Amino acid sequence: MNRLTRFSIAVSAVATLTIATVAEARMYRYMDENGQVVISNTIPQEASKRGYDILSKNGRVIETIDPEPTDEEIAAREAQERQQAREKRQRELDRKLLERFSHPDEAVRAMHRKIRELQGLNQLKRGNISVIDNQLDNEQSRAANLERSGRDIPQATLEKIRRLESQIRDIEREINAQNADIKALQNRFEEDIERLEEITGEKRTIPLDPDEAKK
Repeated sequence: MNRLTRFSIAVSAVATLTIATVAEARMYRYMDENGQVVISNTIPQEASKRGYDILSKNGRVIETIDPEPTDEEIAAREAQERQQAREKRQRELDRKLLERFSHPDEAVRAMHRKIRELQGLNQLKRGNISVIDNQLDNEQSRAANLERSGRDIPQATLEKIRRLESQIRDIEREINAQNADIKALQNRFEEDIERLEEITGEKRTIPLDPDEAKK
């Protein structure tokens, strides 16, 4: 056996002895089920759940292991984490809101512009309904005259009446859907305006109702 091999074996033996010594020197201090302090080189599983100290051979605390959290503590921690996540999300929303508007009045004006734009589209659709309504009246009058004269109403006329009635219903549905969009838009803006008042400390000076703002 050469000198290097003997040296490696010696180092390995010293390391093994050191590890064994440390392992043997490690002790545990914990509370038993009766609330008594126990110091031992082993620790029961149930006692470990209550938390314990790892001691050196001199009785010095090497490490403290905290007790396992209770169900109530876990629930409280999860609730706190959810609250922190909500607060973080709110801070991000506030940052983006302030990038859009620096004062509540700016948000009110933007809301009024958007509402008037959508109301203008609805007005155009109502105009389309009036045009189709006139066409429908003409076709229905023509069909009524044919009936009074005892003549059959052409199939093309009946189909045109049905088509015109369907067009009116479709446009009315579009208007109703857009009115719902206007209401939802107004609700979102009003929430933003209220939040802006809170985070800027400034109050709006313009009415929320676009018609009142014109006065």
